[in-house]
Amino acid sequence: MKTENILVVGATSAIAQAIVRLLAGEAKNIMLWGRSEQRLEAVAQDLRVRGAGRVEVRAFEIAQHEEHEEALQETIAAFGELDLVLIAHGSLTDQKAAEKDFQLTLQELQINCISALSLLSAAANYFELRKRGCIVVLSSVAGDRGRQSNYIYGTAKAALSTFLQGLRHRLHASGVRVVTVKPGFVDTPMTANMSKNSLFASPERVAADVVRGIRSGRAVIYTPWFWRLVMPIIKAIPEGIFVRTKL
Repeated sequence: MKTENILVVGATSAIAQAIVRLLAGEAKNIMLWGRSEQRLEAVAQDLRVRGAGRVEVRAFEIAQHEEHEEALQETIAAFGELDLVLIAHGSLTDQKAAEKDFQLTLQELQINCISALSLLSAAANYFELRKRGCIVVLSSVAGDRGRQSNYIYGTAKAALSTFLQGLRHRLHASGVRVVTVKPGFVDTPMTANMSKNSLFASPERVAADVVRGIRSGRAVIYTPWFWRLVMPIIKAIPEGIFVRTKL
């Protein structure tokens, strides 16, 4: 799979940085999207040191979809083509606060779902016409079953994963790959306020799993690997029993 021309959305996230570092040596062109130009430039400089060719940045509010199509077309024009789009932006709203303030719920859905669907629609239309390319999106195991501790975040990720399933079905005949990444707990700034345990993985471990999965042709990547075994068990628990648990 070609990864010479890469667009990274949410490029300052810990997982996105770890993934693109692994791809930097084979990339001719990398475009980094995010909110902070200063932080994007720091990521860009790191990638140049690691052997990436041309690295450019575009700072704007990713959660708002109005600029997505224009920004994508400008990126394509700058590089000539794209081979890989990695969508990795997101947030983790306080569940208890969002239960009391629906505006926080809307914000969570906008950032983790709606904005991603906008980006996916634009990228899918581009790759479908070219009949090749790869779209990789960070979803979450939280979308596999609603739990009291994070069902608002989980709702956004469940919708995102379902959209990706349909997109994968639609684009298969065109030769375009759609990869859903479902990490479990990851030790990143987004989870800084959570107590850590042995289930937490490093961004580097997740990145290695993602790159390995992309290169091996996987459609859905659970990372670390044990979540592929854990989540079917959790999903299989009957609802009458599940609501009595503390999961």
